[in-house]
Amino acid sequence: MDPIRVLICDRDQDTVRHLAEFLRAEGHEVLAIDRASRAKALVPEWQPDVFLLDVQLGRSEGEGWALLGELRKRGIDPPIIVVTSLHRVDDRIRALTMGADDCVLKPFHPKELLARIEAVLRRTGKVAPWEGFVIDEERKEVRAGMRTVTLSPKEYQLLKLLNTAPGRVFSGDEILREVWGGSSSYATRQDVQKYVYLLRKKLEEDPKRPRLILTVRGFGYRLAA
Repeated sequence: MDPIRVLICDRDQDTVRHLAEFLRAEGHEVLAIDRASRAKALVPEWQPDVFLLDVQLGRSEGEGWALLGELRKRGIDPPIIVVTSLHRVDDRIRALTMGADDCVLKPFHPKELLARIEAVLRRTGKVAPWEGFVIDEERKEVRAGMRTVTLSPKEYQLLKLLNTAPGRVFSGDEILREVWGGSSSYATRQDVQKYVYLLRKKLEEDPKRPRLILTVRGFGYRLAA
């Protein structure tokens, strides 16, 4: 997936700084502001993929709430995630009722927030449920959706093999020969099953219901074409 554009409107500078650093390190584009008045112009002008809004803005307690309501009444995208230290259930219900796509309580872990962003983008149709992956040969890494996935050498070799012919079924014996080497006597089909399982854990949204690395019962494994 291409880097996403994240607009943050929050007066908590420490939270903004740490979150922006994390998102940029993940390859995403971030613009941070602390005033509702600027957000009104920047949301339609900058066209972020997702808008993170702290409803506790400015001198007036209602300024952030008013911004949320105004954006939704005007029918303006993008998906809005309210990020707040208001822990009352009524406040979370209010945010969702006014049109927020999700509500995250402070303090939060940046990785959790990124997962929430990805879920909201999927749910609102801004990204496809499965975005596939890209193999980076130089770094020996894999980009899956919004994540950079680090694989072990065997996991990497197995994925590369399956990716040589998406849709083609590779038998267990063929995988053993190509990934472990024909002269290896210690590896078995159980090792193949193990590494398919490990790859699914790292790449699939739901490893128990794989959509990428598929089992063809009685024959082997294939990569979804």
